[in-house]
Amino acid sequence: MPLIRIDINAGRSRGDLEQISQAIHGAVVVEYGIPERDCFHILTEHPHGQIVAQDAGLGFERTPDIVMIQIFTQGGRDQKAKQSLFAAIAAKLADVGVAGEDVFIGYVENSANDWSFGFGRAQYVTGELAVPRK
Repeated sequence: MPLIRIDINAGRSRGDLEQISQAIHGAVVVEYGIPERDCFHILTEHPHGQIVAQDAGLGFERTPDIVMIQIFTQGGRDQKAKQSLFAAIAAKLADVGVAGEDVFIGYVENSANDWSFGFGRAQYVTGELAVPRK
């Protein structure tokens, strides 16, 4: 059920974009046990120069192939689960040619009450959807 925003620099092929999205989704499916069709991704390409991502003092350089990922999901998973997800995403992205230094992940948690999947209803609150287990 996570909503995942993926920001990249322009210039990749449609196939590359699909591979990046599928790699991230595959990691989430395996690590968090979500259904395969529970996929909500927003891929945004930016002209070069609109993504600024320095090394934050870690001593490495990023390339223009950076993939910036924001994961919005319900709270409740422990730090070990999150770290496992981060590692799985990096590994799956490496399989499609994204270097580890070019994988940047921000993780934002909220509650089941914070989601509407359509029709202006909070389906977890109304009971139309079961709240996913953590």
